[in-house]
Amino acid sequence: MAEPIKSLQNTRIKGLVRLRNRRERDQTERFLIEGYRELRRAVDHRVAIETLFVCEDLFLGSNEPRLIDDARALGAEVVDVGTDAFAKVSYRDRPEGMIAVARQFETGLASLPPADDPLYLVVESIEKPGNLGTMLRTADAAGVTGVIVTDPTTDPFNPNVVRASLGCLFTVPLAVASTGDALAWLAKSHVRTVATTPDTPTLLWEADLSGPVAIVVGSEQYGLSSEWLDGADERVRIPMGGEADSLNAAMAAGVALFEAVRQRTA
Repeated sequence: MAEPIKSLQNTRIKGLVRLRNRRERDQTERFLIEGYRELRRAVDHRVAIETLFVCEDLFLGSNEPRLIDDARALGAEVVDVGTDAFAKVSYRDRPEGMIAVARQFETGLASLPPADDPLYLVVESIEKPGNLGTMLRTADAAGVTGVIVTDPTTDPFNPNVVRASLGCLFTVPLAVASTGDALAWLAKSHVRTVATTPDTPTLLWEADLSGPVAIVVGSEQYGLSSEWLDGADERVRIPMGGEADSLNAAMAAGVALFEAVRQRTA
């Protein structure tokens, strides 16, 4: 067995650190996955993991060896790393001793699976990786057909998106597109678009969210663009009873999605 990497100046350690940067991720078409749950879901969904770096001294449980074997069986190289070197590459306050380099997967609209009665979540210009990750986790819980990220300001392969999604980045079909392309694709697919905005009299639960539908949520700061508001088939609002004039974007997505789930299962 090879000696673990201990030097903080090791080229592979430096390469992991560089992948925190979006430019490096875009140029290499690689990204980082850290944490047991995230890696378990990545392996279960056949994400192409190239290298898995492990530090046994930081493991939290007893299931890690099985996950390592499963990753290796899918072609991943497994590399041991010392605690100090692992601390340098980890982006968590409490590292779990597992971080991987994976190849980015296809995120074109054509990669979304066909469905007879689809429910999509569309999010526009979401700035915070934590919000996007939470939206993916919520979309997974709601059983959506897919998530479409339009005009992204946050890279879906950002390590904090992976972390906030708890690995649901790998469980929910994902597409990244411009607003214009997404509108055209949804129209061609005969999917109604329902835009969330405070500037409409129609309440969320007054709208028909059954059938093929896409719920569209914008950023907290700016809301949805005029392109979405003008292009949507319907506008709805979530009533606000207090002094706040908006919800957290991920919270708004959750409220809207589960109203759709309620209607579709009632």
